Amino acid sequence: MAGWTHSRSSRSRVRALWAGAVVALVVLLLGWWGSGGFGARRPRQLPLTAPATTLPSAPDLELSLYPGHRVVGSERVRLSALWADRPVIVNFLAGLCPPCRAELPAFQRLYVSRGGGQRFHLVGVDIGPFIGLGSQEDGRALLRELGVTFPAGTVSDAQAVRRYQIVGMPTTVFIARGGGIWRRHTGLLTAGQMEELLAGLLEVSRAP
Repeated sequence: MAGWTHSRSSRSRVRALWAGAVVALVVLLLGWWGSGGFGARRPRQLPLTAPATTLPSAPDLELSLYPGHRVVGSERVRLSALWADRPVIVNFLAGLCPPCRAELPAFQRLYVSRGGGQRFHLVGVDIGPFIGLGSQEDGRALLRELGVTFPAGTVSDAQAVRRYQIVGMPTTVFIARGGGIWRRHTGLLTAGQMEELLAGLLEVSRAP
């Protein structure tokens, strides 16, 4: 009986490892597809000069922050409080998401080199617990390991995934000052793409 119990436990661990590997592979492929893999067509983008008043409204979320809460002055913050005076880049990530791990260092460099917290807000939102890609502790560990200093945290409502139409990881949403969604990108972003998108976001967010 003891031997049978041990064997069943071993089989369960093997199945769990295989399931985790399959999930990681799917996320990796989604990230590659979103960045242009398989010759995928990019979704139609709004012109860089689209007035902020014509953009669809971004859903508001309340975040419980991990690191970076001193940047915004509180451990809890609503996105609407951030986009009231500056454009916001929202990067949806997960602690066990390989493409997220690959992308975060470039976002950290963008934040430091381009005046993040002053000219624009960059916020990481860990949705790993809602999509089977890690716990909150996994998210915290990833951010610590990569030395992320921009504000990042999680939400208590799993509906954030649906409200922001997240179909692959990572997903990054560019919100103009005032709360209009200017761009939504699924998959990895290169440093060059980040620079280009930030420039367009700042332009569309300028006061009339």
